[in-house]
Amino acid sequence: MRELLYLTHRLPYPPNKGDKIRSWHILQYLSRHFRVHLGCFIDNEEDWEHTRRVAGLCASTRFIDLRRHAARWRAMQALLSRQSMSVHYYRDKQLLAWVNDLLAGGGVRHALAYSGPMAQYIDGSAGRTLHRVIDFVDVDSDKWRQYADSKPWPVSLLYRRESQMLLHYERHIAQQFSAASFVSQAEANLFRLSAPLARRKTGHFNNGVDADYFAPGQPSGASPYPDGAQVLVFTGAMDYWPNVDAARWFVQQVWPALRYRHPALLFYIVGSHPAAQVRELVRVPGVMVTGTVPDVRPYIAGAILAVAPLRIARGVQNKVLEAMAMGKTVLASPQALEGIVAQPGLELLLARDEIEFIHHATRVLQQGTAQGAMGAAARHLVLQDYNWERNLQSLGAMLGVPVQAGAQQAGQPQPTQEPS
Repeated sequence: MRELLYLTHRLPYPPNKGDKIRSWHILQYLSRHFRVHLGCFIDNEEDWEHTRRVAGLCASTRFIDLRRHAARWRAMQALLSRQSMSVHYYRDKQLLAWVNDLLAGGGVRHALAYSGPMAQYIDGSAGRTLHRVIDFVDVDSDKWRQYADSKPWPVSLLYRRESQMLLHYERHIAQQFSAASFVSQAEANLFRLSAPLARRKTGHFNNGVDADYFAPGQPSGASPYPDGAQVLVFTGAMDYWPNVDAARWFVQQVWPALRYRHPALLFYIVGSHPAAQVRELVRVPGVMVTGTVPDVRPYIAGAILAVAPLRIARGVQNKVLEAMAMGKTVLASPQALEGIVAQPGLELLLARDEIEFIHHATRVLQQGTAQGAMGAAARHLVLQDYNWERNLQSLGAMLGVPVQAGAQQAGQPQPTQEPS
């Protein structure tokens, strides 16, 4: 079996947030086709207990403890040069030494870097002999641009600089590597506009959803909500700035009108590590902040409506796909639907501003139950287009894994000649 180096910026387990969901399913897929050598950072102390499970899928591993204070200091040092703070944040001598020792053995001929900053470890002379693929996932440089647009000066200036430096780096990596992948057609198209010299190497593969796990009616058992309550739910990692911004905007701009019309209505913000700006929202009548929960499914299943009011977003929102897989009516902003090819009015509801959020939510609440036909159409879409095993075939094609007939998605780059 061929050998492959897989580099990730976080331990790809547990799959409880967007990047870890994708990187975990990639690892499972790779382990069936390669002897995988995994190098990654661990930025959460709780993740150390999962290293044995991850190592069970790998030929070898190197786990690096990411100390945030040191990483931030490295990021600030990038300001002294024309380099990306994100790349410096994940720069580590121990991981580089492990990669170089591994490659010196000559057995590894393929490499996959998950997220842009991890490509730095195979960008040197040793990496040039490899068949290298970069899964950027999102166009992170554009995400930093969005951050800059939403922040006051001088933070906006710092973020705009990072957007420019990171785009320069992304272009360089895409041109050097055999193929560059993104999470959706929309992300790939955006990058082709930003990096035209790498357009022929740029492709995508959609995320998937475990449709058996996220299924209507799952799990059975008691609801986490008060008996008879009408609930709107917003899920996600609540220390992630786009989710923080979305929760605050919804409570400030949409919630007062909905609560006025429906005084008993509740809004649950469900997700790990809520930032202080999220926790303080509990002061608003009807708003609940749960923090980390053992299972998000009861909160989705028991809600009349799942909302995704993001104003800043790139890539694909797993929170939207998971709710759709459970047959729930989803009310989302255009930003939350980036990369999800769904028909508003048939498979979900689209709201472009607070007026439309209030209008659509009010209609659903007046009906008394979530729209069954829309939920069924949403689940059908997920089953049709968001199957992990089928979608990962496209990544396999980039790495030279034979693709089953009809499995490769349209718009994928043709893999360049592999080194012998």
